[in-house]
Parts: sequence; structure tokens; C-alpha cells
Amino acid sequence: MNTAIVPGSLSAIARQENKSIAETFVNVDLVVIVDTSGSMFTHDSRGGKSRYGVACEELTQLQNAHPGKIAVLAFANGTIFCPSGVPTYLGGGTDMAGALQFAKIADVPGMQFILISDGEPNDEQETLAVAKTYRNKISTIYVGPEDQPAGREFLRRLAAATGGQTVIADRANLLADKITTLYLPG
Repeated sequence: MNTAIVPGSLSAIARQENKSIAETFVNVDLVVIVDTSGSMFTHDSRGGKSRYGVACEELTQLQNAHPGKIAVLAFANGTIFCPSGVPTYLGGGTDMAGALQFAKIADVPGMQFILISDGEPNDEQETLAVAKTYRNKISTIYVGPEDQPAGREFLRRLAAATGGQTVIADRANLLADKITTLYLPG
């Protein structure tokens, strides 16, 4: 289990300011929901690293650039809050509907959501149904292989269902840049 704390993460800011995680969460304006299912461990990203590994590297850069502003959730068969800024690798299936239901508690005015995945949820219809209940937009970043258009197309439909945008991060390369494209700090 990774116990690292990313500089700029909610845990790092809480320690730095001697506050609780809950107190630091009030300054969050972006929730990044990261797919950490089994397929995200595919080693087809830069330097032969896994999609998950590169996503973690890029999220680290992003949290450094926007300290205390980003909450990270990891999901596979279940969903967990990752205040350390490192999305926990869970393996298993892709309960994207469950992840969106878990994150819905943060669906307050002004919050932004970005879902990072290779786009193949356990249940597409249920995932879209949950997404349509959001008040805020959900933008998506596709990190799967170019030769799997079904995942990319599903994430486009999910973003469109909420008025969000979708971008493609070539197998998780330059993910921080893609998130910055979608993220407008408040």
C-alpha cells in the first residue's frame, strides 16, 4: 500500500495548516475520479509504465500546481476518497455508476468533476442515469488505447449527458495538461 502524501494534496495542506481533512476540503473546487480497475494496470503508457502509474505522476504535478484545490477519488468495484492525493490502485471491475454516486455528495454549486478512465463501465445505462442527476458538469479524460473506440465513445456520451467536455490523453500521457484544459480554478 502506498503511503506517500503528494505535496499540495488535501492531506499535505491539512498537515501544513494544522487542520482536519474536512476543514481543507471546503476549499476544493475540483473532484478527480480516477478509474483504478484492473485494465488501468495495463503497461502501455510512456516509458512502459501502466496507465495507472502515469496517471499518478500527472496528478502529482497537478496537485502541486493547485494546492488544496483537488480531491481525488479512486474507483474499481468500490470507491474510496484519497486525501493523500494518490489514487489507490484497487484492481477488479469498473463500477463507474457507484463512483459517480459516491462523488455526488460533492455536487454543490461551483464544483467541477473530471472522470479519468479507459471508458468501459460495468453498466453503461446505470452510469449515464447517475450522471444525469448531477447539477454540475462531468468532464472526462480517456486514457485507453487508440484502437478501442467503444471506451472513448462512452466517455464522450457521459460528458455530453452533463454538458461536460471530453479529451483524450494518449494512454495517460500528459494527463495533467488535459486536466488543466478542463479545469478552470475558481
